[in-house]
Amino acid sequence: MIVRLLGSSVCEAARRQYVTSYLINGVVAIDAGSLGFHDSPQEQEKIRHVFLTHSHADHTASLPIFIENAWTPNGECPRIYGSQETLDSVHRHIFNEVMWPDFVALSEKMHPFLHFCPVQSEVTVEAGGLSITPVPVNHVVPTFGYIVRDRDGAVIFSGDTGPTARLWEVAGQTADLRAIFLEASFPNSMKRLAEVSLHLTPAMFRREVAKMPSAVKLIAVHIKVRYREEVVRELSALGLANLEVGECEREYHL
Repeated sequence: MIVRLLGSSVCEAARRQYVTSYLINGVVAIDAGSLGFHDSPQEQEKIRHVFLTHSHADHTASLPIFIENAWTPNGECPRIYGSQETLDSVHRHIFNEVMWPDFVALSEKMHPFLHFCPVQSEVTVEAGGLSITPVPVNHVVPTFGYIVRDRDGAVIFSGDTGPTARLWEVAGQTADLRAIFLEASFPNSMKRLAEVSLHLTPAMFRREVAKMPSAVKLIAVHIKVRYREEVVRELSALGLANLEVGECEREYHL
């Protein structure tokens, strides 16, 4: 499995993760924060499946741009997956004829722009040669983490989350788990903000790690750019041998 954390900044792209998108094997995406700004329209056209963790703008910002770029009049179009609540929010707040044309309605009248595909908790979907299982996590809007499996093993994308439980219970039952992408948004000094917004600090990150299977590769992501240096220092101080800090535009062979 090849995972690429897509960049969202022209300057220092590897370090400045303002919004979130992962590209898996070039054809499946998790979230669309920067997906529509990735590469050429022809490359975007190859992405047939987009799994949204939740509706927040840093995970959906470029979705309408991506849909427009990927569209061709041949009847093929991307499939957009997410909880029913997430898809309803995207339709209501993005494809609403005010922020963007209603591609959902237009797809019923002409060659489709997109297909919405609701997913259910812990019901696996087959897409792009992968098996993808949504698991609820603890955030301020309905949010899924995703367990993504190919024939060699599995990778977990936590999505945005505060302290959570079920995802790690399922992780413990997941054979051949190779890596976990886990958020670490705020420094420890901003614990109260992390608690209110249901994100993690490095100290909270460490407590989540204690719930996971041991010795799995950990990749810290979703670090707020303004506080990146402080968060990275605090993550390093945890002394976790299997931890590294995620970098945009790097390919992870997992």
